[in-house]
Amino acid sequence: MIAFVDTSALYALLDRDDDHHQSARETWTALLDSRALLVTSNYALVETCALVQHRLGMAAIRALQESIFPLLATEWVTKSQHDSALASLLAAGRKKLSLVDCISFAIMRAAGIRKAFAFDRHFTEQGFETRF
Repeated sequence: MIAFVDTSALYALLDRDDDHHQSARETWTALLDSRALLVTSNYALVETCALVQHRLGMAAIRALQESIFPLLATEWVTKSQHDSALASLLAAGRKKLSLVDCISFAIMRAAGIRKAFAFDRHFTEQGFETRF
């Protein structure tokens, strides 16, 4: 199985006070046990680092770097993908939809990935599965 890993899931893994923390831990363990290929983008990693640093601090960034990031296959966004995702974002015209979300959807579609480890409703709105 292949699963795209979103910022919302990575953050929930680290923050014990997050509403999705327990579900994130269970899903993460199940994904690792199943030896799923876990894919993310460099944009999602940047977004995750910024959020984690701001809310949880540098020790949490270290935990990401040492324990989680090495388990992820990172897709590096090209200029063409960036431009296409930005066009999608502008076409959608939605304040709560992010460029990172649009990049994630494009990467998932291009790779044929149907499942996302995510707690962001935009993934289900786009037709992806978020339950494992």
